[in-house]
Amino acid sequence: MPKLNLSDFHPTSDIASAATMPSRWYTDPLFFELEREKIFWKTWQPVGRLDMVQRAGDFFSCELLGEPLVVTRTKDMQLKAFYNVCRHRGAQVARGKGNRKSLQCMYHGWTYGLDGRLLNAPEFEGVKQWDKDAVCLPEVRCEAWGPWIFVNLDPLAPPMSETAYGKILVEAKAKGFDIARMSLVERRDYEIACNWKVYVDNYLEGYHLPTAHPDLFRELDYDQYRVDTFDTYSSQYAPIREVDENDPRHRDRRYVRTSEESQALYYWIFPNVMLNIYMDNVSINIVLPLDHARTLTIFEWYFEQPGTGAGWESMQQIIAFSDQIQQEDIEICHVVQKGLQSRSYDRGRFSVARENGVHHFQTLVHQFLTRE
Repeated sequence: MPKLNLSDFHPTSDIASAATMPSRWYTDPLFFELEREKIFWKTWQPVGRLDMVQRAGDFFSCELLGEPLVVTRTKDMQLKAFYNVCRHRGAQVARGKGNRKSLQCMYHGWTYGLDGRLLNAPEFEGVKQWDKDAVCLPEVRCEAWGPWIFVNLDPLAPPMSETAYGKILVEAKAKGFDIARMSLVERRDYEIACNWKVYVDNYLEGYHLPTAHPDLFRELDYDQYRVDTFDTYSSQYAPIREVDENDPRHRDRRYVRTSEESQALYYWIFPNVMLNIYMDNVSINIVLPLDHARTLTIFEWYFEQPGTGAGWESMQQIIAFSDQIQQEDIEICHVVQKGLQSRSYDRGRFSVARENGVHHFQTLVHQFLTRE
């Protein structure tokens, strides 16, 4: 693990006195390695969907910031995840996705069961002090949550029910939302030339809405917009603005919803997952660092019933508007990343009224990176 001097950032709980994270924390390549080890490999991360492993024998390979993994559905329908690394010479035992009775290494043909046990090691007779029955693919913590599959590389991490995800699921169910019944309709991937923390900072505040997102600003009641922070997550309250025919801002409104239709839950879960939960649809945004200066953001939209006609048009409208906002945010993040690299800038201050979510996130980053 890289050794970094982290003494230049001392978050304070008083946002009115706090300074933002130093620019070096966004631009130094060594932070990427430290964040992989101390943040992403120690938190629950979405890697796939339940519909990808519906049947016994289904599997798919994936990667979590450089760590190759394989997720399987065993003969007795257990959901499992393993490091996708053969115990012989380190080659992959699974590629892509499919349905098999076993997993076979692409290099020397070692075969493993869907439960990770080594079944066959060809031409390995005569090897001393070696027990085939003791060989198994290292297992990774794996859980289903809503329509998704999450993994956690930390064997000591608490189950999802004891994390922010457990609290969110309880709240969603209590308010009548049923995430699990949603099905994937569309996915879009965006590669952005910025550090992943720049993108999360931007997501966690509405301060930039009037300037950067005029169409979204016209939809929302900005005065009521707020971010509520909790231990390792935050929620946003962003009500749709009521229609006033005499207000010119309401011309060409995209969404005119009733109070019941506009009910929604918006969550950010540390470090990199955003959930937007509605009665008939849910979307997930996953932010994955590719390196210290490039970020992949994955947008997926799920609907209870895609439908046809007006229902389909409404769905497409939601996705198109989301894409527009994303394109506007991409431009902002590019500009900010370039500014952070300037010799003239190191850190700034927070808006007490609008940036408590950003302050909360940056404090959590510091906590995770400085843990022993």
